[in-house]
Amino acid sequence: MTNKHKEISRSLLELWGDNAPHKATAYLSSDYKNHQMPYAGGGTSVLSTQDWQKLVTDFHKGFSNVKMEVLLQVAEGDYVCTRWKLTATHSKKFQQYEATGKTSSWTGVHTDRYQDGKLVESWVDWDKFTFMERLGLVT
Repeated sequence: MTNKHKEISRSLLELWGDNAPHKATAYLSSDYKNHQMPYAGGGTSVLSTQDWQKLVTDFHKGFSNVKMEVLLQVAEGDYVCTRWKLTATHSKKFQQYEATGKTSSWTGVHTDRYQDGKLVESWVDWDKFTFMERLGLVT
């Protein structure tokens, strides 16, 4: 199952980059939880499938030229850990941030837990500071 789990984790990240989160439901358990640390809007959060899909859709409303790149994957037992790089141009308002027109690249780590062949939980740790600094939103 390890290779299958790695394929699913990669597909889920590619759906983020392709703005196709609605296709993810085939991979996710009905009670899927996505832990965002930090959450793009501030603090941390635990997102349901629907909340995660809305975050992806909202991100794509504010960003264009989105490219998701998987840098490394490691799997053990029921867990898959994926290091990724996302690049995007801030072309419209996203959450409280007006468009900057700038392109930013940042990295993150996505740890997924599987149960009975379905993805049940994800922990997402990403470099929000670099994301915001490259957009000129923080110094």
